[in-house]
This record gives sequence, structure tokens and C-alpha cells, in this order.
Amino acid sequence: MLWRLNSQTQHTEYSAMTAPSNRSQTFSFEFFPPNTTEGVTKLAHTAKMLAALAPKFFSVTYGAGGSTRERTLQVVRDLQAAGYAAAPHISCVGSTKQEIHAILNDYRSHGIQHLVALRGDLPSGTGSAGELHYANELVRFIRSEFGQQFTIEVAAYPEYHPQALNAQQDLLNFQRKVDAGADSAITQYFYNADCYFHFMDACASMHIDIPIVPGIMPIGRFSQLARFSDACGAEIPRWIRRKIEGYGDDTTSIQAFGLDVVTTLCEQLLAGGAPGLHFYTMNQAAPTLTIWQRLGLPQVD
Repeated sequence: MLWRLNSQTQHTEYSAMTAPSNRSQTFSFEFFPPNTTEGVTKLAHTAKMLAALAPKFFSVTYGAGGSTRERTLQVVRDLQAAGYAAAPHISCVGSTKQEIHAILNDYRSHGIQHLVALRGDLPSGTGSAGELHYANELVRFIRSEFGQQFTIEVAAYPEYHPQALNAQQDLLNFQRKVDAGADSAITQYFYNADCYFHFMDACASMHIDIPIVPGIMPIGRFSQLARFSDACGAEIPRWIRRKIEGYGDDTTSIQAFGLDVVTTLCEQLLAGGAPGLHFYTMNQAAPTLTIWQRLGLPQVD
């Protein structure tokens, strides 16, 4: 699919040169495994509220080096027991092939058929990087050991991975994950629609043709967002930073502004032909629900 900037209008609008004729837009929501009983109860309520939006699946993150392995699995099992489709993350850094195989067997035994496969990070102080060093190696390993038993999502970086030497190298790394057997991809979050559409152009030029769903991070606590963004290389445009700085400690204004920014971003992405949206919810329902309603997307009665 190729994307282009429509320069015939006064406003920034994007349109797909080739519409996704056999794909409908899909939506998904990401959680992290809570570490308290109160957090587990809150997450169950959040999932119930977001389930009214009929997501394709809920994904559940996986701590550095598998540090949340059991909690990740438990959250996925709880979601499945409630009747929701769920996809655990799995990473390879710091693990042996035998350990990864055991985790995958465990997932399969619990009826899990959908994965988000990532390289992951080593826990602080850990010396061994494990037997698989990159996400494409993990995807290839899953396919070699389990065939098509799992649907595999991988990560994509429209603003490029912070550890990549350059943009072209990062695109080649993404292509390796696709060639290894990835079914679809979820991007790192961003706040500039241009970077997504340019990334889609680059993927099209490399004949990469899997759904690449934009990752969406609602803006709540700016200090937390800035910390996340610095760590993962997601750019917060200067005009957004400066606007939020002007609000000082006015949390209500920051959140209202953030909703406007992210809603507009989602409108641009969907109008431009993005195959859906993946919301990084931070285990909260309200921001995502508000954006959803502003977009006029349907809910289950």
C-alpha cells in the first residue's frame, strides 16, 4: 500500500493510493500485568469497559528478561476466562531456546494462539543475552517449532528504533521480522502522522505487505510520558511539549489538550487508511473511551 500527502487541500489530509480491499480496520488494547490485588481488580474493570468496543484482542506486556512471565500468563488467562481474546508478549533476550520453547508450550496448553514477539530488554545486572538476540530470530524460532499454530505480531518503529544505526538499517531489521514469518505489526507510539505514512511508503517500496497498526499513547501524566519517550525514542513534538509546559500543574488542561492532540492524530491515521489502532492504555479505560467516542467509532450495545 502506498500513501501520499494530498496537497490539494488547505488542511493536512492523507489518502491511500490503494485501498485495503480485503481488510477491515481492527482495534486492540494493551495492558501491563498488575503486581497488587487492587491492580488486578482494577484491570478486570478496565477490560470489561474496553470490551464494549469489541477489540480484536487485548495484549499483555512481558517484563525485561521475562520478569513478569507468570503474571503475564495469569492476566491472559483471566482475560480468556472473561471471554476476551488475549495475546501475551514474549521476548527472547536473556532466555535459552529451551526456556522459550517451554513458555510457548505453556501458552499453547492454555489455548493461547496469538503472540506479540519482541526482542525485549535484559534486566539490570544480567550478563547473558541468551541464544536468540533479535526479534526476527525469535519469530523464525516460533515458526520452526510451532508452524502456524500462533498468530505473531511484531514491533515496528516509524521514528526508527533508538539503537538502530540509521533508518535504512531499521527498515531492513523490520523486513527480516516479516520474512521470518510475522503476520502483522504494531508500531511504537508517535504524535506525528507524517512519520507513519512515510514509514508505510518505505515499507511499500520494500514490498512489505502485512498490516502495520499504529500504536496510540493517550497523554495523561506528562512527566511519565516524557520519561517513557526518552527511553524508547518516541518523539514528543516541540510544540506539544511547549504547550504542556505552559499549563504547569494544571492537570485538567493537560489532559484536555492531550485528548485533542491524540484524537486528531487518530483521525488522520484512520482517514489515511491505517488498518486500525492499538492503544497503550496504561491499564486505564477513560482516556481511550473518550478518544473512541470522539472518533465516532461503534460500541457493542
